[in-house]
Amino acid sequence: MSNKPHIIGKKCTLCDRKFGFDEIELTCPHCGETGILDVEYDYDYIRPLFPVYRTGSPRRDLFRFAPLLPLALDGPRPQTAVGPTPMVHAVRLGRHVGIPGTWIKDDGRLPTASFKDRASAIAVARAKELGINLIAAASTGNAAASLAGLCAPEGITAVIFVPKAAPPAKIAQLLTFGAQVFLVDGTYDDAFALSLKAADRFGWYLRSTAINPLLAEGKKTGVLEALEELGYDNPPDFVFVSVGDGCIAAGLAKGIMDLHALGAIPYKPRLVGVQAVNSRVIYEAWKAGTETVTPMPPSTRADSISVAFPRDAVKALRGIRNTNGLMVTVEDEAIFEAGRLMGTYAGVFAEPAAACAFAGVLALKAAGTIQPHHRCLVFSTGSGLKDVAGASMAAGSARLVTGLSDLEVFFP
Repeated sequence: MSNKPHIIGKKCTLCDRKFGFDEIELTCPHCGETGILDVEYDYDYIRPLFPVYRTGSPRRDLFRFAPLLPLALDGPRPQTAVGPTPMVHAVRLGRHVGIPGTWIKDDGRLPTASFKDRASAIAVARAKELGINLIAAASTGNAAASLAGLCAPEGITAVIFVPKAAPPAKIAQLLTFGAQVFLVDGTYDDAFALSLKAADRFGWYLRSTAINPLLAEGKKTGVLEALEELGYDNPPDFVFVSVGDGCIAAGLAKGIMDLHALGAIPYKPRLVGVQAVNSRVIYEAWKAGTETVTPMPPSTRADSISVAFPRDAVKALRGIRNTNGLMVTVEDEAIFEAGRLMGTYAGVFAEPAAACAFAGVLALKAAGTIQPHHRCLVFSTGSGLKDVAGASMAAGSARLVTGLSDLEVFFP
């Protein structure tokens, strides 16, 4: 029997050709780099297994969802436990903004402080299955730090390409984890292009968004975990996530669709993709009702979602549409204010790209789409410690005092 009996294979999102799971590792050989693959599962096989794994597995991390992951059921796993993360019922924040049913999934509390650990866990597990000892990636910083952090205890070499403008805190993480770091004189898209050329030249295994179809499968564990915590019988009305390359949105949508196909949830929450107004390539395609994206130079302080050419746009757009979801754009100032509110009223310290998701909640509340009775799940995808300067843009300033008498001004 196959060690992956729960998996049917992979399917190209462009030409619909199907492949055996181990036949093709990355993109469709007929469609090239844009032929992003999607993993297909045997839901009939999984249905009786799924609740057993959730309730009977000794694991607490994301691998308790093994029947819905693209790995051998009994295969090797990373040493680093990824998940679960806190599910914050943001009562005070919800009351402040008029949406009492506001929940925040704080993935800034994962091992390397970002959602990207979910994808890296799958990439590292797959590398161990294949006996690979080097993984390369291009990133704005979070995915790179995640890969480096999870590779370190395994003795797997991480080769990282990041734009030279990446925040210093993210670079420091990479170097501390022992990665081989290359700063690319250009944008994230330039770093991505170089990673592809290098992987082709040196035969490296890639953990780059979309090119590796397993990454979205790891990212879907965020929603598998969140809906389990909220109760599968009572999903939220909306799920909000910030969007850059589109891979996280694609992953969350896949998780929602998986759960619905298994009959685990009675309806599909509507996925809302939120983009910075000056990095809105996927939003423009959504608004136009197409899957064709037109690259545009990004200009946003939310560096993790600053992308000119999103690689996973097709799967993200389909995922949003398949959940009857929608997209919205927000200004950088709204992102900073959303981050301030998350910290002040919910105790969640979010980097700008993560706060973008909650800015989308506020935008749709102002537009009348979100009503006070709606239940909203917000994914905070990265810690504010990743970009302290950006995260503190809307924060107040500390006050200088020389002694007790100075405090009387503030506490009369």
